[in-house]
Amino acid sequence: MNFSRFQALLLVLLAAAVLSGCASNEIQAEPDDPHFAPVQPSRMEPPPPTRGSLYQASYSQALFGDRKAYRIGDVITVNLEEQTRSSKSASTDMSRNTNINVANPNIGGRDSPVDLSVNMNSARGFSGDASADQSNSLLGSITVTVHDVYPNGNLLVRGEKWLTLNQGSEYVRVSGIVRPEDIRPDNSVSSTLLADARLTYSGTGDLANANRQGWLARFFNSGWWPL
Repeated sequence: MNFSRFQALLLVLLAAAVLSGCASNEIQAEPDDPHFAPVQPSRMEPPPPTRGSLYQASYSQALFGDRKAYRIGDVITVNLEEQTRSSKSASTDMSRNTNINVANPNIGGRDSPVDLSVNMNSARGFSGDASADQSNSLLGSITVTVHDVYPNGNLLVRGEKWLTLNQGSEYVRVSGIVRPEDIRPDNSVSSTLLADARLTYSGTGDLANANRQGWLARFFNSGWWPL
């Protein structure tokens, strides 16, 4: 292999690496993300002045009520009960036939000595079938913290859980808005009742990397590959 061919091969491999990097938008997660960090006590809202009274509205609790999260910094358990299934099928069948016949023209009452008749037949057809079936399930639980309390009383909850294994780590991240009415007496809520929910379950390390394609395979399977 001469030097010019080596340069061309090197440029092709470099372009493939760059394009595959552009085609893959995956971001490696890191633990202790500040976005999912629990609210520290120092960041909690200070209690309002009592003005000589022992009663504080923001810290009130019914005598016979259950202990539920309702302030910034409180914890609440989110039960992951996600089950989704989608199915889609499509069938297309098209056909078109064309037949053109032109007889030998008559010139001066006589047929043309040269046969000018035309006979054309054409047929086109297309048939296609497609189907897709996908199901997902996520079960478990994660305890998160209240990051904000909206004026209408809804709670913004957010948190993450990391499990470090021998060959890597697995993590669960949850974020969403909870209505106080949906919180159960045991201070838990179903993930199906989270509004604007963001649920992530993934992993890092050798086991997770084994399920990912290499950069060259991602290039050939991406939209940048013309074939």
